[in-house]
Amino acid sequence: MTRKFKINFRLLIFSFSLFLFSSLSLAQQKTYCNPINIDYGYTPIPNFSDWGRHRATADPVVVNYKNDYYLFSTNQWGYWWSSDMLNWKFISKKFLRPWNTGTYDELCAPAVGIIGDTMIVFGSTYTSKFTIWGSTDPKANKWFPIVDSFDIGGWDPSFFTDDDGRLYMYNGSSNKFPMYGIELNRKTFQPIGTRKEMYLLEPWRYGWQRFGEHMDNTFLDPFIEGSHMTKYNGKYYLQYGAPGTEFSGYADGLLVGDDPLGPFTAMSDPLSMKLGGYVRGAGHGATFQDNNKNYWHISTTVVSVKNTFERRLGIWPAGFDQDGVMWCNTSFGDYPHYLPTSSRNEIRPNWFLLNYNKPVQVSSTMGGYVPNNAVDELAKTYWSATSANKGEYIQTDLGNVSTVNAIQINYADQDVADDHLGKINGGEQYHQYKLSSSVDGKKWNVLVDKSKNKTDVPHDYVELEKPVQARFIKLENIHMPTGKFAISGLRVFGNGNGAKPEAVKNFIVLRTEKDKRSAFIKWRPVDNAFAYNIYYGTHPDKLYTCIMVHSNNEYWMKAMDSQKAYYYSIEAINENGVSERTAVMKVE
Repeated sequence: MTRKFKINFRLLIFSFSLFLFSSLSLAQQKTYCNPINIDYGYTPIPNFSDWGRHRATADPVVVNYKNDYYLFSTNQWGYWWSSDMLNWKFISKKFLRPWNTGTYDELCAPAVGIIGDTMIVFGSTYTSKFTIWGSTDPKANKWFPIVDSFDIGGWDPSFFTDDDGRLYMYNGSSNKFPMYGIELNRKTFQPIGTRKEMYLLEPWRYGWQRFGEHMDNTFLDPFIEGSHMTKYNGKYYLQYGAPGTEFSGYADGLLVGDDPLGPFTAMSDPLSMKLGGYVRGAGHGATFQDNNKNYWHISTTVVSVKNTFERRLGIWPAGFDQDGVMWCNTSFGDYPHYLPTSSRNEIRPNWFLLNYNKPVQVSSTMGGYVPNNAVDELAKTYWSATSANKGEYIQTDLGNVSTVNAIQINYADQDVADDHLGKINGGEQYHQYKLSSSVDGKKWNVLVDKSKNKTDVPHDYVELEKPVQARFIKLENIHMPTGKFAISGLRVFGNGNGAKPEAVKNFIVLRTEKDKRSAFIKWRPVDNAFAYNIYYGTHPDKLYTCIMVHSNNEYWMKAMDSQKAYYYSIEAINENGVSERTAVMKVE
């Protein structure tokens, strides 16, 4: 009896130690990585049957309410909240339309605002049959109808409450009509006057507004959508999404004015754009402040493989410079970034991708979903095992012993069960796995053990409590929520313990004579670099837009303002760091 008591007591101490270690590890995580790791629902969007079920959401808006962050997005049957912008808790909510009929609909491209002490929510609709909902306790899922049927409706709406308490709504999603704005009575929500035109796209001038994956589709006009207003130092910064949600060039443009209903001046380049890298697209989003008054921008990112509208969400640091120019930093936007802190001396840690196109070993391979798809920095490609059985694995070789600080696991949707729709409440929607490391491929140490995990982590990101030295990283499957064990990105971050790349040489930008929106960019490849960041803008000290190019030494640029001179610089990237940027070059 005594010996049995001692064994159980030791097990108790061991279990408590594991719990304490897990809690400390979670508390000490200071970084996050895009796409953000939330339990994206399996889409209800029609016409998915050809390619199978898949996860998706888009059109996000985050509001800081009572020092917590609330995230709403399209077709999720609810919303999330977080106290730290890392751990998001989903709250199931079916918003009725109208409230007293007992019928309900999903929120599509929702508007979320704050009036006094009340959060207000409204979903996209072309009719008046959608309720505006209010809450003073959204964390407890307590809501009440403010207006039964909002008379004027609006697709892709957004709310803005000015400093003087006046309320405005912006809306529009069209490749024919402009974005509109109108003032609302904040008590009755009746319109004050009529809608005013805010802006109509000008793709003839702004190259980035052209439709198509390569901004070259001449058959369809681009779409304007996804409005959002931010006020700073007396100026109004109206944001809008364009040119199409399915493209890598999906971006949030920017208009600046002295009045909430304009007139506005269009900025030459987008506020947020991410053309290259693992995560692409940065459109139809919203800007918000953290509890330290630092700005952030959340937006829609693009997958568009299983369905045109297969999308995820990304969060980027944002702000205003000394001249009042609004910026959003998407450079290295899919690498680890610091979570909100009291200062912004550093935006991200000095960690780099360690396993781009490095050798991979797997337990099995299904058809053409080959192993290297998991390390090619393309969210559109993925590796799939032949099953979801416990023991299926993928192992990445870093090439040499490296310092590993963090690992991101991006699951893909392969053979998702037909009955998976929305979020499954049967207790089976969770991932379980183990991550191990080795310096020689023979002796393995467990880095992360999530064999008891009961949460849905489709884009799990783990920052190690302490960095480790390793050459090999192995991900072993234990449980999948549905479908095969499939990975679109097993991404390892740290430092390769080697030399940084040299600076780029022979960097040239040849702007076309007939179409000033476009240019051919070329440079001499750097021997030990696998990627490059091209920075550009219309002012030599404000190169706020960045394009990451992998495994190439040329780029066909099509995103410029035809009526402005541009400035360019480039840097080289490898697993050990980044080179010096080239001198800023002016391009007429």
